[in-house]
Amino acid sequence: MLGEAWTLLGGDPAAPYRVRWTGPEGLLPARLPLAALAGAAVGAAALAAAELAALRTGAAGPPAVTVDSAAVATAFAGERHLRRDGEPWHAWAPLSRFWPAADGWVRTHANYPHHRERLLAALGVPDSAADPAAAVAAAVAGRPAEETARLVTDAGGLAVAVRTPQEWAAHPQGAAAAALPLLTLERTGAAPAARPGPPAAADGPLPSGDGPLLPAAGLRVLDLTRVIAGPVGTRTLGLLGADVLRIDSPRLPEIPEQHLETGFGKRSALLDLDRRTDRDRFEELLGGADAVVTGYRPGALDRHGLSPEALLERRPGLTVATVDAWGPVGPWVGRRGFDSLVQAASGIAHLHAAADGTPGALPVQGLDHATGYLLAAAVLRARADAAVDGGGRVARLSLARTAAWLLRQPRPEPSSAPAPAASAADAAEAAAAPYLAEADTPMGRVRHALPPVHLDGGPRDWRRPVGPWGADPAAWA
Repeated sequence: MLGEAWTLLGGDPAAPYRVRWTGPEGLLPARLPLAALAGAAVGAAALAAAELAALRTGAAGPPAVTVDSAAVATAFAGERHLRRDGEPWHAWAPLSRFWPAADGWVRTHANYPHHRERLLAALGVPDSAADPAAAVAAAVAGRPAEETARLVTDAGGLAVAVRTPQEWAAHPQGAAAAALPLLTLERTGAAPAARPGPPAAADGPLPSGDGPLLPAAGLRVLDLTRVIAGPVGTRTLGLLGADVLRIDSPRLPEIPEQHLETGFGKRSALLDLDRRTDRDRFEELLGGADAVVTGYRPGALDRHGLSPEALLERRPGLTVATVDAWGPVGPWVGRRGFDSLVQAASGIAHLHAAADGTPGALPVQGLDHATGYLLAAAVLRARADAAVDGGGRVARLSLARTAAWLLRQPRPEPSSAPAPAASAADAAEAAAAPYLAEADTPMGRVRHALPPVHLDGGPRDWRRPVGPWGADPAAWA
């Protein structure tokens, strides 16, 4: 899988053969090759970092890359390992779950307050209901799954009907996602004129010093992403030395624990792009940026002039990377989505159903995390290529495309005697111990998963711990 992803990224074809693979098997048990997907995504990010390091140092060859299965599994389960002052994060809200419908199952996502409100309104459940879950269950049970999904979606909420892989392949959106490659990375325009300020990461040698090798040092990244996939990608760029500035709207709430898990290695500021002063500030930031990463629905940012085409018109040498749920084409192109919904719609939840038919899921948010590391790889590869022949780059990724890639792979042989769930959890926890660390932050002492991107001489933890969401100035470091 790594070879295919690396080919799409345009890297040296021999590079994947130099990766060292270490660690035990069986830490991400699934009915699909999840461990292979996770290792390939992390390996691609590490190879891209190593390649950029060699380019900037002038070394004869890139530093060696190691993909350790325990480090990868721990990072992909980072939400589960997160602790703040010893307290775990219960990631799922009560209304984010599978519901039996009149003819199948529905998967909803209501972790954010505004999505919960829209779900309840669509189903005619008052927010003051004594037992909202029971009321939602009754409303879903009385309708076909597709009808519920349509009602909730039309109200701006999040719900999908659970499908088999075959049903998804026959669906127009499933067919659209399957027809696309895992990712695209394309060159646009001619070589840009030099811009004032410090050089981009791929434009000059690395700063000298005794610290770890930081291939992305000097790279300025505007991070317009939310939830998991995009923030994992930009968190990885921050690990490798980039100055990552996440920009959020003050009108959109953030889940505190989610920010704790994905906010390492970057700064966080709030700008309302509907306000003239904030918009002017954003344009100033854009003028100094080397990369912009967006994680919203296709078209959602167009009114702010933030489509890839509009960004590259203003900054011809920019790297623009986009990640979304359902992909850039198809009838669902404008829909909101999350990993859990893509798993449900694409057939992954069906493949992981329990004996009684209740849909299941991958043991981690694997589509999110894998897409995040591939996103980081795409940005790093873009900067390396831009140093050679100039021009801008556009990378496009989506959770549905990652799901299609995973579903195309040969499935692992089922174990004749699967370990009990408790035993598997104990084994994963024991393997994770060396890859967990604690950091003192303004929000308390945070236990977090260490980054799995390993290259010789590279960093093993973030230099910058997570800070309060939205508390940093909207300015480059």
